[in-house]
This record gives sequence, C-alpha cells and structure tokens, in this order.
Amino acid sequence: MTAVLSGFAARVLRWQSSEGRNDLPWNQGRDPYRVWLSEIMLQQTQVVTVIAYFERFIARFPDVQALAQAPLDDVMALWAGLGYYSRARNLHRCAGQVVQQHGGRFPDNAKALQALPGIGRSTAAAIAAFCFGERVAILDGNVKRVLTRVLGFERDLSVAAHEKELWSLAESLLPGADLQATMPRYTQGLMDLGATVCTPRAPVCDACPVRTVCVARRDGTPLKFPVRSRKLRRSSESLWLLQAQSGNGEIWLHRRAQTGIWAGLHCLPVFSSREALAQAVPPQHRAALEDAPTVTHVLTHKDLFLHPVEVILPGMPPLGDGSWCSSDQQEKLGLPAPVRKLIDRACSRPVPGGESM
Repeated sequence: MTAVLSGFAARVLRWQSSEGRNDLPWNQGRDPYRVWLSEIMLQQTQVVTVIAYFERFIARFPDVQALAQAPLDDVMALWAGLGYYSRARNLHRCAGQVVQQHGGRFPDNAKALQALPGIGRSTAAAIAAFCFGERVAILDGNVKRVLTRVLGFERDLSVAAHEKELWSLAESLLPGADLQATMPRYTQGLMDLGATVCTPRAPVCDACPVRTVCVARRDGTPLKFPVRSRKLRRSSESLWLLQAQSGNGEIWLHRRAQTGIWAGLHCLPVFSSREALAQAVPPQHRAALEDAPTVTHVLTHKDLFLHPVEVILPGMPPLGDGSWCSSDQQEKLGLPAPVRKLIDRACSRPVPGGESM
C-alpha cells in the first residue's frame, strides 16, 4: 500500500497529460455548468453517445439560466434517447435551484453541490475537483474498478461499510499539492483509465500507467474486481402500445404519469395486455386493430417487449387525456426513443385495414 500511496497520483497525472482524453467538449475550461451537464449525462451513458446530446443541449441552453427558464417539455424533448429520464427532470429542477437559491452560480464545494437535485456524492466531487480544485475523491463505476484492481480490494462493495472503506482509500490517493492544477487532471485521469484502459472485460494492462503497483495485474486477477455479491437480476415485461392515427396522419399521444417507466414523457397509450388495449378503442373500430411486429427494448435491468397495435381512428377517440399530434408537434415533445421509432415506422406506411394515407 505504501508504494501505491507514494506514486499513484503522480503516475495518473503524467499519463493523463500525454495519453488521456483532453479534447472532450466539456473539459475545455472550468465552467461548472458544462461540467455538471456532462456529468449528469455520463451517468449510465457512454461518452460517444453523450457528445452529440451535450452539444445540442449547449446550443439550446447555453447557460444555467436558459435551462432553468425553459419549459420541461423542451428539456425532455432534447433528452429523448438518452434514457434514465429522471436525470432530465432533476437537471431541470437543479437548474431552477441554482438560479433561485444561488444567484445562477454553482456552489464551489462538494458538500453544497450534493444538496442539489440529482447530484450525488461522486458527481458533486467531480464538479468540485474539475471546477474549483477541491481535494475530494470521485467513485463512479469506472473508478471503483480501477481502484479495487490496483489495491487488490477484495471486500464486497454490496456492503455499505466496505464501500465507505473504499471511499477512504480513494481519498488517501489524492494529490496533495498544487490542487488547482492537479485535481482536475487527476480526476479526469481516473475516468480515462477506467474508460479506455482498465475496462471491465478486456483491460489493457500493458498500457496502464499504474501497472507496476497494481495488485490485480500482479496476481493475474483483474476480472475478479470489483467484488459485488448482489448481482443485478434481469427481468422482462410485455407492454401493448396503441398506435392510433387520425385520418390525416396525426398520432394520439398522452403524457405518462410521473412515476414508473417513461415517467412524465409523452407516449402512445400503454396497456398491460392486448385485451385491455382493445377495450380502450371504440367498439366499432376494434375489428380494424392490426398487430405490428414486436420490438425488444433493452434496459439496464429489464427487457421490454413492446407490442404495437395499429389502427386508424377518424375523429377524437375516447382514450382519456391526450391529443392528436402532427409530426411537427411530436418533434417538440419528449418521447421515449423506442416509442418514437415505432411512430416513425407506422407513419412511413399505411395501416393495414385502415384508410389510405
């Protein structure tokens, strides 16, 4: 441990300077708004996917005031496709609090940042380290993997006390001097190591700057870490979605409840069975219902089997709250990515058994 503690930070700093990802659009400068936005987007999402979303968000909402003042629907529409939509709702709430409670300026320390909506301990530390040079440790999934391998940390991270111990070890490895310069680079270096070298299934140990002090490499056991006894258990669910078109091609949409899957988003009406879906359609139109091919949508913990059922309904159907939406209107709404794909597919061809479009 002594050898690791004495040289770890310096090795990470040197490597990041020459080999790290230094051209990401959010790490040019120390704007807390851009760093915060990127950190929220990067939760559960890869960099290659986030870059395009980040650039669109910055173009539409260039600062925290613009984001706070925007309608939530505008935010959700830009977020659609990134998934984990609670992140977008918390993003909007957080922007409002920064403007209303902090005068449009993000707090300059991790403790205060963590009090804001959607900002956990690791995200708060990342913002504080990148933007304010605070000596605080991050511990996201990539960093847990790097540190447990280097330290040979064999304790089960499913146990809160063990994760707390890893936090303490992470703090002990932090740079100790010139923090305004070293903390941003060190923090980015750990992220870069986890994303590009110390990967989950195929770590490139020979390219790692800390390979000579890494316990897992020495023992030939990198895939053993991190240790977590409680594995995520996958489940599956089938949903039936009513794709009702009006005579002129508009789609019936309604807003989902604020809890559950796709919470708060606009969506096709969703049912737990085809029978329940059919009951929601006026009796005179039930014979026209046509089943489209099932689509599988993979979430982190669950496989969704989406069963679209298409029909053309002239006039306003009694489907509860909702409205007919043209394609232009749909573009301005936050729709789940798989639902948008279903709509695009349905609108590209006539519905069998219905009127010609």
